Amino acid sequence: MSALIVLGVVVVLVVALLLWAVSAYNSLVKARNQVEASWAQIDVQLKRRHSLIPNLVETVKGYAAHERSTLEAVVTARNVAVQAAPQGPGRQAEAEGMLTQALGRLFALAEAYPDLKANQGFLQLQGELGATEEKIAYARQFYNSAIQTYNQRVQTLPTNLVAGIGGFRTKPYFEATGAERADVNVRF
Repeated sequence: MSALIVLGVVVVLVVALLLWAVSAYNSLVKARNQVEASWAQIDVQLKRRHSLIPNLVETVKGYAAHERSTLEAVVTARNVAVQAAPQGPGRQAEAEGMLTQALGRLFALAEAYPDLKANQGFLQLQGELGATEEKIAYARQFYNSAIQTYNQRVQTLPTNLVAGIGGFRTKPYFEATGAERADVNVRF
């Protein structure tokens, strides 16, 4: 009789442990999927940014044709950013930082051309790009929040035991690069 009670307790504990392991595994999968979905949102906004840039460059070309080096730098930085997409968040963050820096020079260039600053097409593209930049910033925050949740589950007891068995590894944050960390000079 006591052997049956012990066996019953052992069976209940094994079943409880298995249910917990399944629950922990499922929470890790959900967190990983949230990370991937939030990265996809960044990707959507970056693609929108990349598609706006050629139109912006074409608009500026008509006004500042002799500023060829600035325009070429923007186009080159855009192409590098597009090619960096499959290389992961770290490489893409670096490429996007270079693109942000090149766009900053392009908008500074616009200050020297009053007719360009007044051009409706340029203003509309600049506004759309500004809105897209805000969406990118929000998507990066959301991504990093998802990474934080995921990494905490992967690294903390007791889910780290299931994470190790299931092959879940920590993921890197989307961090600002050198160009994005630099101080912004504001002049009036």
